[in-house]
Amino acid sequence: MRGTKQSQRTSKHQSYSRLPRCARNDIFISMLSIKTSDLSIPELHAYLQYAIAPRPICFASTVDKDGNVNLSPFSFFNLFSSNPPVCVFSPSRRVRDNTTKHTLENIHEVPECVINIVNYAMVQQTSLASVEYPKGINEFIKSGFTPLASELVRPPRVAEAPVQLECVVNEVKPLGNGPGAGNLIIAEIKLIHINEAILDADGKIDQEKIDLVARLGGDWYCRVTKDNLFKVAKPVRSIGIGVDALPYAIRNSKVLTGNNLGQLGNVEVLPTDEETEHYAQSPELKDLLDATIGDSQTRELQLHLKAKQLLDDGKVEEAWKVLLIS
Repeated sequence: MRGTKQSQRTSKHQSYSRLPRCARNDIFISMLSIKTSDLSIPELHAYLQYAIAPRPICFASTVDKDGNVNLSPFSFFNLFSSNPPVCVFSPSRRVRDNTTKHTLENIHEVPECVINIVNYAMVQQTSLASVEYPKGINEFIKSGFTPLASELVRPPRVAEAPVQLECVVNEVKPLGNGPGAGNLIIAEIKLIHINEAILDADGKIDQEKIDLVARLGGDWYCRVTKDNLFKVAKPVRSIGIGVDALPYAIRNSKVLTGNNLGQLGNVEVLPTDEETEHYAQSPELKDLLDATIGDSQTRELQLHLKAKQLLDDGKVEEAWKVLLIS
């Protein structure tokens, strides 16, 4: 019976295609293709929220014309400009009845807000503030957060938030009139407040200390901890040679991943023959080469495994020296 239902659903919404993951591995995967027009709004919403993630959380405080405070989180949010400094978030129309949220209504009356950044220590209270309390109910009180007077705008800040952005709203741009339609709130940041506990010795935000959280699909969140942080070298000042410039044996390696190839293609110049030869004389590499004399296939495999280990440790130049050993 489950197979019948799946077949019906496939014929209604879905088509499958087999696309190459990458030519070097000759691996094919099945791709599910869905027309957005064939999905209900809740179905489409779920696919998008699970796929387009993680999303930072805009914990927005606003006031109406009578000074009533509202506090609500939104994950359709990001930084869009540094000059001028602009954030955009979107309180969507409710899917079930097409009504608008108090945040949007307040901003139409008082075009100001505070965007409070959410970290792990406040995520459960932030979720509680998302409850759809009646208009006029103060979510600061319901969620147990501490209101802190802003300096330039009328809405209060969340004292517990590690970063608080006082903003004026430049524009509200509706994206539609139907259920689920977004309303882009273009908010210009006028004043930034940062908890000094998350700063490093140079007065910059320490990515490990801020302990950010982000929204995923459904009830899922993720936490940005020291253990899951990693760096990717930015190709800003130099022009990398590109994956297309890698030697055939490297580009089509059975060991190296797409991430590894990206690392290798992000170098501007390769090590010289002299540097490579010198590296080959190191005890570890010399033992590997001696052990694979006369077996070119095993040698290539072992060299690629060693290079992958170096790449996973961020040692790109050393990995190149290993791969260039003949």
